[in-house]
Amino acid sequence: MAATRGQYVTAALLRAVIPRQRSRILEASAELQARREASSSGPEAGEGQIRLTDSCVQRLLEITEGSEFLRLQVEGGGCSGFQYKFSLDTVINPDDRVFEQGGARVVVDSDSLAFVKGAQVDFSRELIRSSFQVLNNPQAQQGCSCGSSFSIKL
Repeated sequence: MAATRGQYVTAALLRAVIPRQRSRILEASAELQARREASSSGPEAGEGQIRLTDSCVQRLLEITEGSEFLRLQVEGGGCSGFQYKFSLDTVINPDDRVFEQGGARVVVDSDSLAFVKGAQVDFSRELIRSSFQVLNNPQAQQGCSCGSSFSIKL
């Protein structure tokens, strides 16, 4: 009889606890989804998205203060025709797209975005230099060995 009563109490407790845990999981899932949607910061989040690596996010959190963010621009020049330019900035222009991940922000103007959409921004530490780099750029046909110059796919 005691074992039956114990099983009954256990089953009743599980019925009371499981819905609370389920609601917590659903709340956490909804919060995670909201963060993902907020980090896309634009209607065309898929292909036009710029992704940040963990090392990029970590370095940006170390070096930026207040409203500072990393600006990524594409300029003509370099040994392959176009080059990436990184700078810290505080002004967001009307034609800028903001990509935020983990509290770190990268801003790209609309003209430059056409050359880097779908790419990944990384921070690389090597013996001779440390720098932000664009990786896996689907718009680039080839790049130079320094990683800052590229040619576009035609």
